[in-house]
Parts: sequence; structure tokens; C-alpha cells
Amino acid sequence: MTSIRERMEQMGIGKSIRMERIMDRKSGRTVVVPMDHGVTSGPIYGLTDMKSVVNAVAEGGANAVLLHKGIVIAGHRGYGKDIGLIIHLSASTSLGPDPLNKVIVATVEEAIRLGADAVSMHVNVGAENEAEMLEALGMTTMVCEEWNMPLLAMMYPRGKKVKSEHDPEVVRHVARVGAELGADLIKTNYTGDPDSFKEVIRSCPVPVIIAGGPKANTDAEVLEMVEDAISAGASGVSIGRNVFQHKSPTNMTKALSKVVHEGVSANEAMEMLP
Repeated sequence: MTSIRERMEQMGIGKSIRMERIMDRKSGRTVVVPMDHGVTSGPIYGLTDMKSVVNAVAEGGANAVLLHKGIVIAGHRGYGKDIGLIIHLSASTSLGPDPLNKVIVATVEEAIRLGADAVSMHVNVGAENEAEMLEALGMTTMVCEEWNMPLLAMMYPRGKKVKSEHDPEVVRHVARVGAELGADLIKTNYTGDPDSFKEVIRSCPVPVIIAGGPKANTDAEVLEMVEDAISAGASGVSIGRNVFQHKSPTNMTKALSKVVHEGVSANEAMEMLP
């Protein structure tokens, strides 16, 4: 198991400095709010006013937001409080013939010009076009090394052979794939309990953060998942819909940050929510 701080010690100075922008120095963990859903699903609830929602999660203490390049270009003068920026390099839409096929839509060099602190890619291991996505990931990690740019790999088990996206064995596999191909940080599904997720962490030589998944039924459900993941050794979270579709994105971000960075319980964090 490697923490973000330990990973930074292994990096070049440029990559280390950028990683400091997307993590909490004290805890060595991160709270990322991904907002790349506009390409996949369109301007869904919570993401119609990007300026307001970015500012809301920044106010709540998120370490970084994850956006596509066009949103950064359109809003580069409109956002308020400073926050780490991760630019997403791959995409597909729910309207396409195969939504699991993620293709490259931006480059590391573009992200650098836009002031990104890190870049991210999405790989669906097990999908029909797995080979192309793995090739793109491998080539992109090489470019990231040249520019000292951190890479977050979103590694998901999805395809005909995958019976459950939360199966500990397949989650261990996809997390390891991302690390093997050079990613600095892995985002993947939580396996459902701390004991099995400890095995994911133990099997992955780079830090692992958990995805938030679909909109949950209750806030307690989300916070309990995060508490369990952190107790298992996760290096943070990347949670989108359960934050930006919350009635108070700022307060939900604050609650998540308390659990991730300060180790408070889900029950304690619930007291921060309306």
C-alpha cells in the first residue's frame, strides 16, 4: 500500500508540486469532485451552472475538481475560490453505439496550457475496445512522465465477462492494471466492505481513491462508504453526483472532507448536513 505522500516522494519535483495542489498536506489524502458528466450524460441536474457548483465545492473544501477542457476554457475568468484542477482526457456519450468505448479528446500538452494540476483518463477493463483504451493509457502515462504531470486513472471493470463491478477480485485486477501501466493515482469502485477493499489497496502499488457511483438514497449511505474505505486504506474519494446533485453541495463536501481528512465518523459528519 502506497500513500499519496509516499508516492510524491518517488516523483520528480514538477509532478510532486502538482500533486500538492490536489491533495491535503496534513492528511495526505484527497477529495475530488468530478464534473465530466456533461459529455457522457449531458447537462444533468447540478451541472447546468458550472461556475456556481465549482465555487460551492471549493467553498466546502474539495481539493480538486475534474473537468473537460471546454468547461475550463469557457469559465477561466468566472470561478472564484482557488481549487485544484484535473482535466479529463477521454470521453464517450450515452448516445453513442458503445458508451463503454472511451476515446482521447484532449492531450497532456493542452492540459498544461490550461493550467491543470493533473490529468485523468477513463478505462473500462473488459469492454469491447479494452485494447485501444489500454494503449491510450500506456501512451499517455509516457507523455505525463515527460512533462511531470500526475495522471489519475479511472479504472472500472465493465464488459460481458464482468458479472459484478464490485467483485473484489476484478476490482483488484483493474486497479493493478492502472498501476502497471504507469498511473500515479487510481480511482475505482469500492468493493462493499473494508476487509475486501484492504486487499485492493494491498495489491496496488500506487494510491487508490474510491468512486461515488450513482446517486445514493441517503447521505448516510455515502458517508458510511467513505468512512469504511478510508479505514481500509483508501487515499481519498472522487465523488460527483452525490455531491453536485446534493441540496447543499458545499455542506456535503465539508462532511466528506471531515471523514477523509480528519477521520471523523459518518455519524459525526452527518451533523454538518441540513
